[in-house]
Amino acid sequence: MAGKPMTSNTRMFFTMLWGAVFRRRSRAIMAVVASLVGAATLFCLTAICIAVPQQMNDEMRSYGANLIVTPIETDGHKTGIDSAMVDHTTEMVRAHGSARYATYRYENVRVNAAPYVMAGVDPTQVRDLNHHWSVDGSWPSSGAVLVGRDVADALGADIGSTITIGYRSSDNTASSSSSSSSSDGQSSSSASSSSASSGQSSGDATSQSGSSATNASGHVSSDIMDTKGTDFRVAGIVDTGGNEDSIIYATLNDMQKLTGTKRGADVIEYSSSATGDDLNKTVSSINDMTSMHVKAQQVTKITSSDTRIITMLQTLFWIVSLVVLVLTLVGVSTTISSIVSQRGYEIGLRKALGASSRSIGAEFYVESAFYGLIGGVIGTAAGYGLAHVLTTVVFGRTLSLNWPLAIGSVILSALIAVLASIPPVHRANRIDPAVVLREE
Repeated sequence: MAGKPMTSNTRMFFTMLWGAVFRRRSRAIMAVVASLVGAATLFCLTAICIAVPQQMNDEMRSYGANLIVTPIETDGHKTGIDSAMVDHTTEMVRAHGSARYATYRYENVRVNAAPYVMAGVDPTQVRDLNHHWSVDGSWPSSGAVLVGRDVADALGADIGSTITIGYRSSDNTASSSSSSSSSDGQSSSSASSSSASSGQSSGDATSQSGSSATNASGHVSSDIMDTKGTDFRVAGIVDTGGNEDSIIYATLNDMQKLTGTKRGADVIEYSSSATGDDLNKTVSSINDMTSMHVKAQQVTKITSSDTRIITMLQTLFWIVSLVVLVLTLVGVSTTISSIVSQRGYEIGLRKALGASSRSIGAEFYVESAFYGLIGGVIGTAAGYGLAHVLTTVVFGRTLSLNWPLAIGSVILSALIAVLASIPPVHRANRIDPAVVLREE
């Protein structure tokens, strides 16, 4: 028998709650709409704030590398980074996130007796790493090279024309240390530009080597005027507006045939998804392996720009979210206050009949939570739809539903509604039944 009064009280409680909701449908709808708008906005902003920075980071990675690795020459010879070390370094980089990479081998060459820098590359790697390169024509292939815009203008070369490239070992011996030291200073610019700077330093050394190719009487040596070499077809012209425009790009096989030697890379460029501390750990893990004879550096201009943009975006999202949260609290609180004012006589009558402040407060809290739950469910669904449209239209990416975030959004909406009802409930508990009934 003891359970029946409890059941009756619970049934009466929900009957009164249900009646209160439907007797004041307009106010209930206003409370639900306030929670709905808040939940939709907050979920949309939070979903974008979580997903978009990572997507932006991935997108930025297509505009150059954020990490470079160069060899540490210990014996004074230019040996480069061999394929086994490239694989090992790549494995260490990818331990902290996905990464694309490209290797570059730089040599000093001559075209019409003038010094230039030639880079032996894997065209697929370079194309995947540098989506921002504007290439007119095609990438290098067997017997065909990709020339920078500055080189093409200097040589008067067009797509399909033929240039004769000569290699002299003496041109590279004097500049081996220069090229290596130049590569070591690349962290102050973008990876592609840094690599090009490395090559340009070698080119400067070549010019010095060529200008010093004089005999004892001071006359220019005949070697500097030697235009013999291998004919290559110009497959394409690259125009980036940077140092890449002063380099000739060939396949690694063509580079090996031209030089007659096979050696490792001078630079490895990485576009890693790791940022902040993860990227620092990647650099440290490589540099701590002294036996590897390589040096890793962040491309500071790229990484600092990425971090600054993403931080600004996240800060903006959180500020807007905070403003929306406050507005939602005010909206729900105002609606509940209006409901309390309308039910003043009812509250006074119930208190006169013996209802406790706790039971009256519990009813308003449950009513507010109900509005918050309904608004949270509808608002979260609307927020996901809006976030999906924004990420698709603005960022060209898809956004999957984050279930933990969705559930948290619904619970937060109910919690906000309850918190917003605390001041109105306190006012309801201060209602004096004698004053209310006397006024009636």
